[in-house]
Amino acid sequence: MGATPVCQITAAGCIRPTFADCLAYVQTSYRAIYGQDINIEPATQDGQFLALLANAIHDANGETLAAYNSFSPSTAQGTGLDRNVKLNGIRRKRASYSTAPFLIVGQAGIEIDGGFVTDAAGNQWALPPVVLIPDVGQVTVTATCQTIGAVQLSAGAIDTANGKGSIATITRGWQSVTNTAAASVGAPVESDSALRQRQAMSTALPSLRLTDGLKGALAAIDNVNRLQVYDNGLSTRDRNGIPGHTIAVVVDGGDAATIAQIIELKKGPGVSTFGTTVQTVQPIDASSIPQDVAFFYLTQVPITYAVTVRNLGGYTASIEGIWKAALADFVNGLAIGEDVELDQAFAAAKNYDGLGSKTFKIVSFAQARDGALPSAVDVPIGFYEAALCSPASIAVTVLPLAN
Repeated sequence: MGATPVCQITAAGCIRPTFADCLAYVQTSYRAIYGQDINIEPATQDGQFLALLANAIHDANGETLAAYNSFSPSTAQGTGLDRNVKLNGIRRKRASYSTAPFLIVGQAGIEIDGGFVTDAAGNQWALPPVVLIPDVGQVTVTATCQTIGAVQLSAGAIDTANGKGSIATITRGWQSVTNTAAASVGAPVESDSALRQRQAMSTALPSLRLTDGLKGALAAIDNVNRLQVYDNGLSTRDRNGIPGHTIAVVVDGGDAATIAQIIELKKGPGVSTFGTTVQTVQPIDASSIPQDVAFFYLTQVPITYAVTVRNLGGYTASIEGIWKAALADFVNGLAIGEDVELDQAFAAAKNYDGLGSKTFKIVSFAQARDGALPSAVDVPIGFYEAALCSPASIAVTVLPLAN
């Protein structure tokens, strides 16, 4: 009857027999019992029964393979992966909320208790529990979106003095509110693939290279979605304008004090820091002098598009939504400091050989940053910036089917 088709643990790993192997095994065994002339074609009752048995063996093998894979962070899933990464001293990041700086304007001395602001999309942003407007009549605070996940808010999208958004908690003396910068976008529960990448990075925590150890430590901070570390070991400024013998850390999200403390701990002696956010840190050695640590919070650059397409027959709103989403995903997937190359963006939009790609032709394709007039050129991105795009930022003109 031959060897039973079950998973084999070998030097190459866990080998799972195919469904065809399982079916051949039960068919051979069945004929050995009832004779070689028995009819077990797929259309017969016996054939269907043997297929059911083979499928049960195949499924059981699949569970064995899954259990075997759960012992490695490169193949484990869900809670199995959570248990594996604990060995590296990290855990899966929970979902986070978007945050943004809000400029509150009102009468001096007014206290806003539990203030909420509503944006144009209906999302509510919570101010700190108590906001006291000082003598100058305005104060900047950090507001937190009450909708979990990646809620985007461009700079100036809320400006109640000009009819953008509204004050949900009416308070005497509170006159207006404006978000002065784009929101630091929150994130959903960390996916398995993202956690695997961070686990691989976390192994650099005890590394010999200080930069790798710094990256690993920063990546483990709650609400840090992504980061980049630039190290200028020369004595002169580099092409990004970073001074010599200085590091520039760019982070997306995370607590400023915690970030600065990690940088001070991991950067190494004699290395300066460069950035627009400055925090005073007390070194581990209490006898040392407090140090100012500088870094950059990631600046998200909104990218807009003006695209003209010609309908070649069969072009629909659904197809347009597909390539718009593909273009937005391409832009959002670019690394920190990576320029938006026009030809690459065009290729992402065209979605060659994808669903509906043969129903339209791109006649013109232009892009821009920060709301400028789109043009057919690459979009430069600063080393402390990252491109950001949504399908709603892609304006499309559709030319009719040519006669």
